[in-house]
Amino acid sequence: MTDLRIAERARAWIGTPYLHQASCKGAGTDCLGLLRGIWREVYGAEPIGIPAYTADWSEPQRDESLLRAAQSILIEKPLAEMVSGDVLLFRMRQGAVAKHLGVLGRVGDAPTFIHAYSGHGVLENALSAPWRRRIVRCFAFPSVHDSEGDL
Repeated sequence: MTDLRIAERARAWIGTPYLHQASCKGAGTDCLGLLRGIWREVYGAEPIGIPAYTADWSEPQRDESLLRAAQSILIEKPLAEMVSGDVLLFRMRQGAVAKHLGVLGRVGDAPTFIHAYSGHGVLENALSAPWRRRIVRCFAFPSVHDSEGDL
């Protein structure tokens, strides 16, 4: 799958309301749910079961569970090599655990990312300096091929 196709799939979720723990295009999703939904569209079943989580997930324990999960499922890559369709993992506060996800939309002079944001739903925002400073890691979706080439 080309990275651009992942960004296109993420854009199809724009306008979906924010709903904690949900993952249903048009009905409701959170940031993890957006990635789960894209994964299901591309690969079918989700790679792991997602346990119930609270809004402050893993913060009280200072547990980097989302980072570990991303490292076990996605392909980590250098930030300098980010391309459209890559998954970005963010820390919302300095020193906090990483707990927000988005998909890189556009690159270049005016980069953007698509994410589900509490109080706003799924939207495409500028990847402004304050957001760039929050990026912890960059990941790519694993490649998928069918008999006709890239999906």
